[in-house]
Amino acid sequence: MSTPTHAPAPADRWLHGAIARIEADYQRSADTHLIPLRLPAFAAQGIDLYLKDESTHPTGSLKHRLARSLFLYALCNGWIGAGSTVVESSSGSTAVSEAYFARLLELPFVAVMPRSTSPEKIAQIEFHGGRCHLVDSAGLVYEQARAIAAQTGGHYMDQFTYAERATDWRGNNNIAESMFTQMARERHPVPRWIVVGAGTGGTSATIGRYMRYQRHASRLCVADPAGSVFSAHYRTGDTTLTAPGSRIEGIGRPRVEPSFIRTLVDRMIEVPDVESVAAMRALSRLLGRRVGPSTGTNFVAMLTLAAEMRERGERGSILSLLCDAGERYLPTYFDPAWVAQCFGDCTLAQHKIDAQIGACGN
Repeated sequence: MSTPTHAPAPADRWLHGAIARIEADYQRSADTHLIPLRLPAFAAQGIDLYLKDESTHPTGSLKHRLARSLFLYALCNGWIGAGSTVVESSSGSTAVSEAYFARLLELPFVAVMPRSTSPEKIAQIEFHGGRCHLVDSAGLVYEQARAIAAQTGGHYMDQFTYAERATDWRGNNNIAESMFTQMARERHPVPRWIVVGAGTGGTSATIGRYMRYQRHASRLCVADPAGSVFSAHYRTGDTTLTAPGSRIEGIGRPRVEPSFIRTLVDRMIEVPDVESVAAMRALSRLLGRRVGPSTGTNFVAMLTLAAEMRERGERGSILSLLCDAGERYLPTYFDPAWVAQCFGDCTLAQHKIDAQIGACGN
């Protein structure tokens, strides 16, 4: 006798439908591109640089992957149901992506963010139907998000805690698996270095774990902006440390986030703000399109590692992320007057970056 099949309960039907919507959305999206950087003098020494362009996701940044994973994680844990208000603490990009998925599931969404978040990101969150709750500093976002979730009977997504565990680091098309698959036919298919910034720490944790699981010889470098606590935590292991917080939007934090796993990181490179801005400008010229400031931070670290490899006579590839497009930052990081007011004179930093690139024959 066959076992009778029972129709799912209403709550299960909603859950099954929600997961199906997210999976269907994923199937409609192609993987992001891998861009070789044309720096001839490095290439002549056997050193190749690449950027994985995460700006081509539907919500325009690397955080689209994280938001998808966080929603699936919360759904499968039973934390989100029909009508749940979803709340997140964010510096902007994660909230844009989570607003997209909340709208996909027809759920209310509230983003708790510092007032310094770019107006373009706020507009994008509101475009996807989200509401922005602005606070005076990055350190206030956590408690405000928890309070709003409690007031609404909703769910605080808490990317800073769950980023490192929501993504399956063993595969399932995470960013690390995609990187190594796309590099397979390049001159140096296994990168000597992979460079990322850290906001939650989820991306560095996913990549670091994947490299170990697959037994790759690659090493992981985290590029950390001025004002971030992660470099000091990496040196000391002290989880109670605090810092002023980064002025490079999207990376760096004032406190040690639970998702940042220092034992997975092989090297930290601290990057002054003026160098992040200068590298953002230089890379935008190289690519013929604008990139965001956190990509500039990554580029500084890439150039540092490439120069060290060249001095040692080493060959290999360096791979990093183009985190988001620069159009989100036109009134801020691409405005010379705003940069001068917030960061001061970037002339010397610009000369330094241009000289490093100029030494490569461009």
